[in-house]
Amino acid sequence: MTTIAKRMALIEASGIRRIWQLAATMKDPVNFSIGEPDFAAPEAVKREAIRAIESDRNNYTVTAGIPELRQVLAARVAAEFGWQEPAVLVTSGLSGALTLALMAIVDAGDGVLLADPYFVSYKHLTVLQGGVCQFVDTYPDFALTAERLRSAVTKTSKVLVLNSPTNPTGRVIPVEQLQAIAQVAREAGLLVLSDEIYRDFSYDGPAESIANYYENTLLLRGFSKTYGVPGWRLGYVAAPKALAGVIDAMTTLQQYTFVCAPHPFQVAALTALGCDTSAQIAAYRRKRDLIYEGLKGPFELHRPEGAFYAFVRAPGGRATEFVERAIQRGVLVIPGSVFSQQDSHFRLSYATGEAQIRRGIERLCALAGEIAGGRGN
Repeated sequence: MTTIAKRMALIEASGIRRIWQLAATMKDPVNFSIGEPDFAAPEAVKREAIRAIESDRNNYTVTAGIPELRQVLAARVAAEFGWQEPAVLVTSGLSGALTLALMAIVDAGDGVLLADPYFVSYKHLTVLQGGVCQFVDTYPDFALTAERLRSAVTKTSKVLVLNSPTNPTGRVIPVEQLQAIAQVAREAGLLVLSDEIYRDFSYDGPAESIANYYENTLLLRGFSKTYGVPGWRLGYVAAPKALAGVIDAMTTLQQYTFVCAPHPFQVAALTALGCDTSAQIAAYRRKRDLIYEGLKGPFELHRPEGAFYAFVRAPGGRATEFVERAIQRGVLVIPGSVFSQQDSHFRLSYATGEAQIRRGIERLCALAGEIAGGRGN
């Protein structure tokens, strides 16, 4: 008889994926559930991937990634942060980088600080390593401040996972707060994992990295969102020379887990790095404005500053109940409990066409009106 490992009882299937899979069974839903770009990869990038496949670059690479890609990434990071000889590991998506980092760093009982709301993987990957999630409550404005962070730090705190622009709230941490957060991290001796997968999706100004102000930082970045290639599973982690030992440990772990990132897509990534995606970012700025202006009347929500999500307060603060009713009306959104210790909000992704966004706004506002009027299902 097969026995499931006890650790599996500590986690649950992704609520995002459950809703996304539900879309396949519905007729013409408005799908606000999944966070993947709705634009195609640049043609030059697709052609380069095809050339790499046709030229038989389909074998394993060295564990850390093809040298030419690592050299380019290292040069970019060195220029951006002034790091001398930064260490770089190419990974199977940013999620792969996060998994390897937590495996390499977190021992049983170590505290991992997470701003609540948080991306769903942070909690479960921490628990799988035996770590203790130390949630930093950022309600109601979803601002991670130094004061809120400091109040959550304990003697066991070891890691701070930072995400800006943020999934699920769309917040971008301002420079002055990053500097203050860096000081708290310095005082507590924290290692920061900076998840910057949405760094290019910042609509009201550049999204700064904490690595500008705190060197004890692992920089986690990826290609999925910016270049429209989430299925390629390609990311990287970079660190200053002082943290090269952490990158070495992660590389060792990659040998026995992911082995290496997909070879032809590493080759194509070199072309991607030279592509201009400003038009796509501008389109998402318009979508941000559309979703915010359309929902701000009947709903309470913070205007997203980045990424492609809005975290919206459900009428009456009962998100799961609202999400069930929204799905009945053909709108797929995610209850806030997937991303939070609370269940007062729901997340929607506006990574879809503007016509779909307008349809979704109309349906959600109509539902909010029914609830406000006291009408039933």
